[in-house]
Amino acid sequence: MQPPRIETAIPKQRYQFGPYEAVLLGEVTSPDPVRYQFILALVRVGESKPSLYVTAEKNPRARSAEGSHRLRVMSEQLSEDLGSSDAFRDVEGFAAAALAAAGRALGLVGIEPVRLT
Repeated sequence: MQPPRIETAIPKQRYQFGPYEAVLLGEVTSPDPVRYQFILALVRVGESKPSLYVTAEKNPRARSAEGSHRLRVMSEQLSEDLGSSDAFRDVEGFAAAALAAAGRALGLVGIEPVRLT
């Protein structure tokens, strides 16, 4: 997995999601070639590095008809584009989709994330 390289970001929301702590980052600056609108990073309690990222990435003009931003999930085992939507440019729309995608990827069946901030 090539995790997002983050130079600066502002924590917008925090969640407890089963054995994971999740932080939703906005106002992201990165040297990566993609433009991140938001990044959700999930860290297993007791560990120091995220085991999963879900990102909202600005779509290039050629894909703008599909939606303004695409949702991508990344971990050691996968890197998958989950589709595009204008909803991913909004923090609440991204949070709902990102937490659902993270829950599926991590097998957190029946566990609801609890918003902390």
